[in-house]
Amino acid sequence: MDFLDTSTLSMNATTVRVVLMPRIGYTIIAIIMATSCTLSVILNTTVIAVTIKYRQLRQPINYSLVNLAIADLGAALLGGSLNVETNAVGYYNLGRVGCVTEGFAMAFFGIVALCTIAVIAVDRAIVIAKPMGTLTFTTRKAMIGVAISWIWSLVWNTPPLFGWGGYQMEGVMTSCAPDWYNSDPINVSYIVCYFLFCFTIPFVTILVSYGYLLWTLRQVAKFGVTQRGSTNKAEAQVSRMVIVMVMAFLICWLPYATFALVVVGNPQIYINPIIATVPMYMAKSSTFYNPIIYIFMNKQFRDCLVRCLLCGRNPCASDQAEEDDLEVSTIAPAPSSKRGKVTPM
Repeated sequence: MDFLDTSTLSMNATTVRVVLMPRIGYTIIAIIMATSCTLSVILNTTVIAVTIKYRQLRQPINYSLVNLAIADLGAALLGGSLNVETNAVGYYNLGRVGCVTEGFAMAFFGIVALCTIAVIAVDRAIVIAKPMGTLTFTTRKAMIGVAISWIWSLVWNTPPLFGWGGYQMEGVMTSCAPDWYNSDPINVSYIVCYFLFCFTIPFVTILVSYGYLLWTLRQVAKFGVTQRGSTNKAEAQVSRMVIVMVMAFLICWLPYATFALVVVGNPQIYINPIIATVPMYMAKSSTFYNPIIYIFMNKQFRDCLVRCLLCGRNPCASDQAEEDDLEVSTIAPAPSSKRGKVTPM
């Protein structure tokens, strides 16, 4: 079994045939990625189609959710599908152009998705906690957030196309990503900036926004000031959403980010390629986790989805339940708190 240092790899040839594990291993990865891509295309396309069909879903937060679905769909079609091809044949057969295309697509759409999740976190903090009193998250602000996510990702993912940084094969040599192994100072400077602006800042935004949101809800609940008993229910629903969101993010991205940082800090370190492949594909598989976590935990969306599938009927929902799903509950202010609204997810 051969090991190839990616820092010395040249991909000027049409194909690069490096075998680092038994053929069955590549086949298993191909099946996993094919399943992931198929689920991603189906789920994210469903999210987009249902949101377009039902006007009541065209709320500010849903613009961000649709943007997340578009980003995940792009990653599956332009990045994940290439992984299926290379693992199916057992080596990287797409050449330099394919490597750059895959590396750019996965990084570009991945950062768009992560920034969108940060926008969703800010939206929840504004809508539920109302930290600034009359501040609201309008459709215009939602669209600005969507635009920023694409511009931000474009700004930080195009430099490798022009010489600052680069894309290179990684893991078992059937996938491409930013060149973590290259110890050239120019490349390292790009990787450091990339982690700071494309990983650290969005993640801190998510933690701060949801941390403040939960703290506000607990403060209001502590005073027992509620309308129709909505405080505890809203807090529980938001808490579940936060836990699932943060844990999914950590499970999908933190192992890969940690691996990349270790490699950047010590380019000469030897990490078994098979072990290095695990966090890489965990991150790539997040394209179908997102619609499940961020969309299908939304009662209103589930109701619209059932109606779409059953020609306008939802036999599982009573009239009162339907009203509750569409209702925006209000938390009355605690003695020292500002007024806030809670929109149960």
